[in-house]
Amino acid sequence: MTHSELKELLSRFSDFAILVVGDFFLDRYLMVDPDLAEISLETGLEARQVVDVRNRPGAAGTVTSNLNALGVGRIHALGAIGDDGQGYDLKAGLHGSGVDTRDLMEVSGRVTPTYTKPVLSATGKEMERLDIKNRSPLPRHVEDRILAALESLLGEVHGVIVLDQVQEPNCGVITDRVRDGIARLATEYPHVFFLADSRSHIGLFRNVTIKVNREEAFEAVSRYSGTEGTASLSRAIRSMVRRTGRPVYVTLGPDGILCDDGEATHHVPGIPVPDPIDIVGAGDSVSAGIVSALCASASYVDAARVGVLVSSITIQQIGTTGTASPEQVLQRFEESWQDS
Repeated sequence: MTHSELKELLSRFSDFAILVVGDFFLDRYLMVDPDLAEISLETGLEARQVVDVRNRPGAAGTVTSNLNALGVGRIHALGAIGDDGQGYDLKAGLHGSGVDTRDLMEVSGRVTPTYTKPVLSATGKEMERLDIKNRSPLPRHVEDRILAALESLLGEVHGVIVLDQVQEPNCGVITDRVRDGIARLATEYPHVFFLADSRSHIGLFRNVTIKVNREEAFEAVSRYSGTEGTASLSRAIRSMVRRTGRPVYVTLGPDGILCDDGEATHHVPGIPVPDPIDIVGAGDSVSAGIVSALCASASYVDAARVGVLVSSITIQQIGTTGTASPEQVLQRFEESWQDS
């Protein structure tokens, strides 16, 4: 891929619509100034003083933020959140990044999943996180609404990114029923690019391209293919390709990305960047880059190259959800790969 080819590819992102379906979280950053700490008169414990609150869309919202930064023309959010203050703040953040939230359903009795992240204001160092999640199964009537909305939107979009963030089975948006529906719809709409990313259940997806990290690849093959102790990453990748019937991307951290397009496994090397780095959300930025590129007719390998470029930029943004613009992607290409 040359500089001019990358520039042309990025310029086409505005022509496409991408749907992100799954678990939308609110990332709430509490900026704490330790110099202002007080001691509670009631408990005798330290009362940490918050001097700023920054709300950002997280999990699937990190994907939509990256799609927006890359200049994707239309971005749709499909999921289920609570009818609560965290949901209000989440929707405000999504609207601010150009996301259509008409299909982000507010469900009575559910909470909006929230990662509360205290951060030392002087250093940007994150302290112990506080999590709010739903720990009961998604109601069947909500599953029905998710599947109906998904099928309705497939006539309007060019790509779908599935983000399965919740580890507890069936407690997030991507339940067993929703996953089965995605597998069915992916075969019925072959012109739409489907990519799935899952923290704990990637081995259950069918008929879609999947993106995993190295550890997730081994775990998925061990759990679902009965090949515990698989010694070769290439064997694990081939097993996943056979299982999904679609290409597979494996992120390798600083070593880049492996892409198996069904015919061969290709390695796209990583781009070294200096410390400090923050890898939170890096995988989500890879997903956004890959699917945007595939919608613009990139090869599977060139889409991986875009993913590497984007993530090399986002990990350099500390204490926030990193994103990358087309201009930054082109500059990073010039700095790193222009002569390669």
